[in-house]
Amino acid sequence: MIAWAAGWTNAKIVGDYLSFNNLVFFRFFISFLALLPFIIIKKIPLPRLRYLWYVAISSILFLFYNISFFQGTYYGLAGKGGVLVTTLNPLFTIVIISIINKAIQIKDIIGIFLGMFGGFIIMNIHNDGFSGMLDSNNIYFVICAIAWGLMTISVHYGQQKINPYMFICLCYLCTSMLSMPLIDINQIIASDLDIRFYINFFFVSVVTMSFGTSIYIYSTPILGPTKSSVFIFSVPFIAVGFAYIILGETLAPNVIIGGLLSIVAIYIVNK
Repeated sequence: MIAWAAGWTNAKIVGDYLSFNNLVFFRFFISFLALLPFIIIKKIPLPRLRYLWYVAISSILFLFYNISFFQGTYYGLAGKGGVLVTTLNPLFTIVIISIINKAIQIKDIIGIFLGMFGGFIIMNIHNDGFSGMLDSNNIYFVICAIAWGLMTISVHYGQQKINPYMFICLCYLCTSMLSMPLIDINQIIASDLDIRFYINFFFVSVVTMSFGTSIYIYSTPILGPTKSSVFIFSVPFIAVGFAYIILGETLAPNVIIGGLLSIVAIYIVNK
């Protein structure tokens, strides 16, 4: 979750250098390369062809999520974007899983709404109202939340058929291949990338994706979609904190209060 929270600020910075499509391609391709040695060393076999549709669905959702992720962090505020997406993610996940299973526990509902309430406090909705959430740029973050909720469910069922490590690696490779036709070669050639870009892109790809996202994907079938997704409630406080330190975005007392409520929500759902 810490790796994810930092990734919002890193994405805001790298968005100044390359287009969204270029960033998505390089992010997933580098993440794939970072995991490949592990797959080779562990000698994990390839899955059966009939199970690859799980990888395809998850990869398409990954693509939608990440394009919206970079667009949202470029046009909007990285800190608030991190709060909005991570507040909505568990809600969409629990709604989708309840539709599939036709059952939901009361404590999960209480925890989800408490976490959302904490997120709304962090976004200062009690003073600013919902006008900030209705900003047109925030549609990117809403798309992120919906895509992530669907992806969490797809990952949960996909890893029941495919080795988790292989599943993650194939998702990264497939997503990079899906994004390849969208890249702008001329921009890549003409780009003037400096150390600031490379440091932040290392974090947004290797740390956030190869490490953070891989752990989340691996844990989803172990904990279940609801319990794993609710940990995302811990991201907003960290995301706003990083945005405050690195980008100079606002950090107020309501962030601490909302962050504590989100932690309580995580405890309730996982109790």
